[in-house]
Amino acid sequence: MAIRPVAVLTCLLCVLALLSAGCTDSSAVRRIKLAHGLDTSHPVHKGMEYLAARAAEKSAGQLIVEIYPSQQLGTERQTLELLQIGSIGMTKVSAAVLENFAPNLKVFSLPYIFNDRAHSFAVLDGPIGKELLLQPQRYWLRGLTYYDAGSRSFYTKGRPVRTPDDLAGLKIRVQPSVTAMDMVRAFGGSPTPIAWGELYTSLQQGVVDGAENNPPSFYLSRHYEVCKYYSLNEHTQVPDVLLISTIIWERLSPQEQDWLQAAADESAVYQRRLWAESERESLAAVAAAGVEILRPDPQPFADKVKALFAEYEKDPELSELIRRIREFGS
Repeated sequence: MAIRPVAVLTCLLCVLALLSAGCTDSSAVRRIKLAHGLDTSHPVHKGMEYLAARAAEKSAGQLIVEIYPSQQLGTERQTLELLQIGSIGMTKVSAAVLENFAPNLKVFSLPYIFNDRAHSFAVLDGPIGKELLLQPQRYWLRGLTYYDAGSRSFYTKGRPVRTPDDLAGLKIRVQPSVTAMDMVRAFGGSPTPIAWGELYTSLQQGVVDGAENNPPSFYLSRHYEVCKYYSLNEHTQVPDVLLISTIIWERLSPQEQDWLQAAADESAVYQRRLWAESERESLAAVAAAGVEILRPDPQPFADKVKALFAEYEKDPELSELIRRIREFGS
C-alpha cells in the first residue's frame, strides 16, 4: 500500500486534521484517539478497551484513550495518513501492511516462519519483536505492541483446497503485501489485493474465488455466507501491530509514555486469551453454518515456498532475521 506524502493529502483529511486533534490536553487530562476498522465484538477491539481501562487506572484518569471502531474516522489507509500528521493518535494494522514502512517486517509474512504459536509469541515478546516495532518511526509511526491475529488459512467458494494444486486458477484476495502476493503465486494461485471492506461483495460477484484469513475474521466478516470451504493449512501467523503517531508520542511526558506502554503490554496478554477463545467459537459457528472445515497436511504447502525463502534470503538483513527467528525456536 503506497502512502502519499503529507503535502498531497486530500482536502478531506486536512479538514479532519483541523477539526479533530489526535491528542488533546484539557484540564490536565490527556486524550488520545484510537481509530480502527474492526467490529466491537472483535477480540482486538476488546483488547483496546482493556488498554484504555488500564491507562485510565494507572494515570488516575489523567490519560484517556478514546476508541473509534468500525472505520468511524476513515479506512485503514486514511487512518494511517492521519496518524502520520498527528490528527489521530493510534490505530492498528497488520504487520503485512507495515512492510511499506519497514521492509524487515515482511519476515512475519513469510509462510511457516514460526514453528507454532508459542514460538511466534516468544519472538514477538523478545528482542526481535521489540526492534521491529521501532522500525517505522521514520514514517512518523511507532509500534507499541503486537496483538494476536492467529493463523491465516484459505477459504474458497467453488472447491476446497486440500493441496497447493487446488489453488491453480483461483483468484485469491490478499492483503496489500508483496510477500503475501509472492506466497500465493508460489502456491499456484492468482493473488488479488482488495480492500477488506470490499471483499464480501467481491466474493459474491466472483471478482475473487476466495481469500485467506484467521477464523474470527472469517466468521465476523460473514464471509462464510459465501465461502463454504475453510482449509486450515495455517500458512502464516502475521500479528497485528498497535501503532501510535510519533508526533503524539513525543507530546507525552515520560510518565505518560510509561503508563501507555505498560497498558499496551498488558492489553496484549489479555487480547491473546480472548483470541484463543474467539478462534474456538468462530470455528464452531462457521461449521454450524454449513462450512466444511478441512485440515490439510501443511508440508506440501511448506515445500512450495522453499524457493520463496531462498529469494528473500538474498537480502542480508532479512536473511539474518530469518536465521535469528529460526534459532529462537530451536
